[in-house]
Amino acid sequence: MSDTHHDAHGTGPAHDTGHDAGHGEHGHADTLGEVDWIMWGVGALGVILALVVVAGLVMATQGNFA
Repeated sequence: MSDTHHDAHGTGPAHDTGHDAGHGEHGHADTLGEVDWIMWGVGALGVILALVVVAGLVMATQGNFA
């Protein structure tokens, strides 16, 4: 197949034109770092809030989820 397979007149851009733009190294480290106490606190708060939502749902429906 030729480069103009999708464009019968050959006026379309080549498939690889600009494809790798922006895919270079961005300076990110391979590791995410340590999990600190703030992250643990936010995670625990999320679990507590989820339990509050579930408890509210159970109370509002009186346990009848059917």
